Amino acid sequence: MSITIRAIEEKDNLPLAELIRKVFREFKIDKPGTVYTDPTTNDLFHLFLTPGSVYLVAVEKGEIIGGCGVFPTDGLPEGCAELVKFYLSAETRGRGIGLQLLERNMELARELGYKQLYLESFPELAKAVSMYNKAGFKPLPHAIGNSGHFACNIWMLKDLTEEVSAETTVGE
Repeated sequence: MSITIRAIEEKDNLPLAELIRKVFREFKIDKPGTVYTDPTTNDLFHLFLTPGSVYLVAVEKGEIIGGCGVFPTDGLPEGCAELVKFYLSAETRGRGIGLQLLERNMELARELGYKQLYLESFPELAKAVSMYNKAGFKPLPHAIGNSGHFACNIWMLKDLTEEVSAETTVGE
């Protein structure tokens, strides 16, 4: 099965918003203070025109099956960006596509000059959190930055200057 990973296009707005909200309903985290109710979810293309940001989508058979981005969230320390809006369709998970998206986004974050990558998540997304741990993200005791997603209760940070990649740690 051929998967294409490419930059977001304006035509991706609606399918991406639908995918993200479907994942939130699936895990029963469709509540205020999350991406579910964030108005920017409906127009990710224009959001990711922001300097210092990037968003990639995974496409299979012409259909968007996932996406992930890097964004210079307000209030983050200098040299730090946020890994954002990282979602995969249910039937896509477990095939290594999430890891490909994560690694490509970490590479792009480094190319954009970031030294750290921050993320926010939920315990309900345990498989994703496990992947973040294996990729070298470390838990934080509280949120940093001003994402506006006050319902999230897992916060993690990755030092992008480390040489260890997710690929080398996944099998451990």
